[in-house]
Amino acid sequence: MSIYDIEHKEFFKKKKKRKFLVGLFRIIIVVFFIFIWELFSRLGLINTFLFSSPSKVCLTIYDLFINGNLIKHILVTLWEIFISFSITSILSLIISCCLWKWKLLADVLEPYLTVLNSLPKVALGPLIIIWIGADTKSIIFMAMMISIFVTIINIYTGFINTNEEYIKLMKSFKCNDFVILRKVIIPSNINNIISSFKVNVSMTLIGLLPPVGENFIV
Repeated sequence: MSIYDIEHKEFFKKKKKRKFLVGLFRIIIVVFFIFIWELFSRLGLINTFLFSSPSKVCLTIYDLFINGNLIKHILVTLWEIFISFSITSILSLIISCCLWKWKLLADVLEPYLTVLNSLPKVALGPLIIIWIGADTKSIIFMAMMISIFVTIINIYTGFINTNEEYIKLMKSFKCNDFVILRKVIIPSNINNIISSFKVNVSMTLIGLLPPVGENFIV
């Protein structure tokens, strides 16, 4: 076995060991958090009416499963997440491309995007229920409101920070903006777009929480 093979084997061994340790410590942190949570609830150090306890959560999940409501709630929530995430991702990408294409439009809308992104959208839940109705549409709309503005801002920021040398090179070959967008801007920002979509998922989950929740449709 050559020195290269030994070093290669050692490298993957260390990488595998590190991956195992990361996973182990993640599990330990979760177990420790649940243990402390349950301990504090039993000792009366926290208000179980507000924070509940792991044992009560497990009993509630068990009751929902026995009653046949758990799977129903999970499927409805997954469907709402899928619809909200899909619509928000597509709209965010299209709007970001339009903002990159038309700089005047971007300059006009940029302060409005910042203001709309900073609004306490969850607090608007009761108003959204009144405007749209207490059903799935209001839940999807809330999730979209929370996630779409931050996703647009993140993607557009990546677009305008693309290496100018690449753009100048494409323009020297008489490429139009559509070709530059397709060949340079989007490929250069794939990682940024994926990261924005990851944030989009977490923000969508926030939008599915009360006051606009599943209790209105089940």
